[in-house]
Amino acid sequence: MRAGTGMAALWAAVFCAGAAGWLLSEWDPALRRARLMLVGGQAPDTVQRWGPGMWRGLESCGRAVLAPLRERFGWRIGREALCLPIGLVLGLAAHSVLPALAGAAAVPLVGRRLRERARRGAADRRVSAVGALCGTVAGDLRAGRPPHTALAGALEDDGWPDAPELVDAARLLLAAARFGGDVPAALRAAARQEGAEGLAAVAACWQVAVDGGAGLAAGLDRIAAALRAERDQRDDLRAQLAGPRSTALMLALLPLFGVVLGVGLGADPVGTLLGTPTGLACLVAGGLLEWAGLAWTGRIVRAAEESG
Repeated sequence: MRAGTGMAALWAAVFCAGAAGWLLSEWDPALRRARLMLVGGQAPDTVQRWGPGMWRGLESCGRAVLAPLRERFGWRIGREALCLPIGLVLGLAAHSVLPALAGAAAVPLVGRRLRERARRGAADRRVSAVGALCGTVAGDLRAGRPPHTALAGALEDDGWPDAPELVDAARLLLAAARFGGDVPAALRAAARQEGAEGLAAVAACWQVAVDGGAGLAAGLDRIAAALRAERDQRDDLRAQLAGPRSTALMLALLPLFGVVLGVGLGADPVGTLLGTPTGLACLVAGGLLEWAGLAWTGRIVRAAEESG
C-alpha cells in the first residue's frame, strides 16, 4: 500500500513541479525573451509545438469544469483556476486534504500575480503604441496632411481602436481629431493610463506647434526616439534580470525534487510531512522560508527594475 502511495505521490510531485516551472517561467515575458535571444531569435521547437497548445487545452478544461460557477455567480475564471486541479491531484495522491486546501488558497495569490503581469504587459504595449503613433503622425505631417487628419489616420493605421488596452484612448482622440475637438485635452486625458504618459508630451508639442506642421513633426520625432530608447533600456534590463529569476525559480523547486528523490529511494516523505506533527511543523517552516526567499528575491528584482 505504501509503495503504491509512494509512486502516486512521485508522479504527482513530478507533474506539479513541471507545471509550476512551466507556468512561472515559460509564460514570463522576460524569461522567454532571454531564451529567444540565446537561441538566435527563434523559439524552440518544443515551445512552438507544445507550449500554446498544451496551455489552451488545460485552460479549456478548466473553463469547461468551472463555467457553471461563472454563469451562476459571475465569477471571473482565469489561469489561476489550474491551482485547484493541481491541489486535488496532490491531495488524492497523498491521501490528505492539505494539498487541496493549499491549491484553493493559491488561487487568489496566483490570480493577483497574473493580473499584475497582464497590467504590466498592457502598459508596455501602450508605450510602444504611443511611440509608433508619434512616428506615423510625423511622417504624415511631412507628407502634407493636416494635423487633425494625420492623427485620426495614424490611430486607425496603428490599430488603436482594435486593441483592448488602447480602445478608450482611441475613442477620445478620434472624436477630438475628427470633429475639431480639443486635441491637447484629449491627449492629456488619455495620458492618465499607465504606459501612455508620453501622450502628455505629445499634447504639449501639439499645443505649441499645431500651427506649423514641420515643428510638430520634429517634436513628435524626438518623443518617439525617447520612447524607443526607454523601451530598449527596459527590455535590456529585464533580459539581464531573467538570469536571477531563473535561478530563484530553480532553487524554489529544489524541495519538490528532494521529495521526489526520497520517494524514489523507498521512503515516504509525503506521508511524513502530511501525517505526523513533526512533518507538519517542518512543512510549515519550510513553506514560510520558501515564501520569504521568493518575496525577498522578487523585491530585489522589482527594485532593480524601478531603479533602471
